[in-house]
Amino acid sequence: MLARYGCDLVTVERDICENILFTLQIVQPPVTLFMGIDKHENEDLIKWGWPEDVWFHVDKFSSAHVYLRLRPGQTIDDIPSSVLEDAAQLVKANSIEGNKVNDVGIVYTMWANLKKTPGMEVGQVSFHKEKDVRKMKISKRINAIVNRLNKTKRSAEPNFRGEREERDRKEREDQKKVIRERKEKEKIEEKKRQDEAEIRSYTSLFTENKMTTNTEAGYDSDDFM
Repeated sequence: MLARYGCDLVTVERDICENILFTLQIVQPPVTLFMGIDKHENEDLIKWGWPEDVWFHVDKFSSAHVYLRLRPGQTIDDIPSSVLEDAAQLVKANSIEGNKVNDVGIVYTMWANLKKTPGMEVGQVSFHKEKDVRKMKISKRINAIVNRLNKTKRSAEPNFRGEREERDRKEREDQKKVIRERKEKEKIEEKKRQDEAEIRSYTSLFTENKMTTNTEAGYDSDDFM
C-alpha cells in the first residue's frame, strides 16, 4: 500500500501550513518556495498545481506541503543541491514530529506524480509511481537556513485555479505558434524544392546529348537566305 502524505490537520492548520512564500537568494535568478495556507489550500495545490512544480514533504510524518516551481526547460535533476537543502529544511521545520527528530527523511517528486483518490482525507496524497519519488535525509535542523528563509517569507492570496488556467492558455498559444511556424517553414522548404526541381528540369533540356549543331541537322551551307 502506498504511503499517504498530509498536513498536520489540527495543531498546525494555522501555525505550520501558512499562506506564505519564501525567496531563495542562494541561486540566481532567485527561486521561490511556497506552501498552502491549510489542508484545504493544500488540496487546491494538489488539484491545480503546475507540471513544473516539485512537491516536498517529510517522509513518514505529517508536515507542510512545500512546492518549488521549475523554470521552463528545467527538470527535477537540475535542482541545485543548495535549493534541495533549503526545501528539505523548510518542510522539516514545518513538521511537528519531524522537527523533533534527527535523520529525518524527505521525499520529493513532480506534481504530476501526486495521486489523489476519493477515500483520502483533505490535503492527503500518495503517488502514481513510487520509482519517480526522490528521497534525501536531513541529519538535523539547521537554524541558520530556517532563519534565513523565515526572513524572506511573505503572505500571498493565490488564485490556484486561475493561475493554472492562465498558464495552460499561454501554453496552448505557444504550441499554436510553434505549429504555425513549422507549417510556414514547411511551405518555404516545399517551394524551394519545387523551384530547384524546375531549374533541374529546365537545365536538362540543354545538356550536351540533347543539343545538335547545324551540320548534324543537315544545314552545312553558309547561305542563310
